[in-house]
Amino acid sequence: MDDAFSILLTNDDGIESTGFRALYEAFDQFADVTAVAPAADQSAVGRKMSNDVDVTEHELGYAIDGTPADCTVVGLEALCPDVDMVVAGCNKGANIGAYVLGRSGTVSAAVEAAFFDVPAMAVSLYVPPGGDVPWTEKADDIADYRHAADAATYLAKNAPEAGVFEEAEYLNVNAPMPNGQDPAPIEITTPSKMYAMTARHDDENGRITLHDRIWERMQSGDIPDPQGTDRRAIVDGRVSVSPLTAPHTTKRHDALDSLAESYLAE
Repeated sequence: MDDAFSILLTNDDGIESTGFRALYEAFDQFADVTAVAPAADQSAVGRKMSNDVDVTEHELGYAIDGTPADCTVVGLEALCPDVDMVVAGCNKGANIGAYVLGRSGTVSAAVEAAFFDVPAMAVSLYVPPGGDVPWTEKADDIADYRHAADAATYLAKNAPEAGVFEEAEYLNVNAPMPNGQDPAPIEITTPSKMYAMTARHDDENGRITLHDRIWERMQSGDIPDPQGTDRRAIVDGRVSVSPLTAPHTTKRHDALDSLAESYLAE
């Protein structure tokens, strides 16, 4: 791969985030990188779209007053339309499990690229919970994203020519934080089906609190996910790579066909 290879780099944590800078510096070593990223944190906005956005020039490219999906559309349609790949990340916090795919701004930026027929990757860092330091205060050094940057650059360099994107429309990549071990191996995975959202009444103020209990279970080591799932791979210290298609897949079956045929017969 030569310097002609071009990448639109976006994210949902904002253009000033450490994870974004980590990927920019890694990709800048071998590719023409244009940043088209949110000016501020846009985490967990899914594929929310805006009618118009303000664009500000930035030392790395462009800061967009909008969502990650906005950034992909604005980049591919107006700012850098001829890029070879869209990469979203590196997100501070893992995007693992089937239930998060539609929520994540990071993943949604990659999904948006798939509708343009542009190969894409979403890249996220698993920050282990627990300890005296809240997870939100961890992973503030570029070195913390080393495994994510290494895996993402390897895939960017090799996946297109290997034919990966002839089968997958985008890759969801999740990497562990370095802990002194050698480079983390890559495992090809499927999104976990584990789901543990709860909603409970707060008797004091009458509100209902929504809570994702998966992270508590991960902290306690209670991980029922089998081998081959993204969550199992990341907890075991491997880089999870899930090859995915843009939503939504269609599965036709006889039961629904029969209902359609009998609709006007009743």
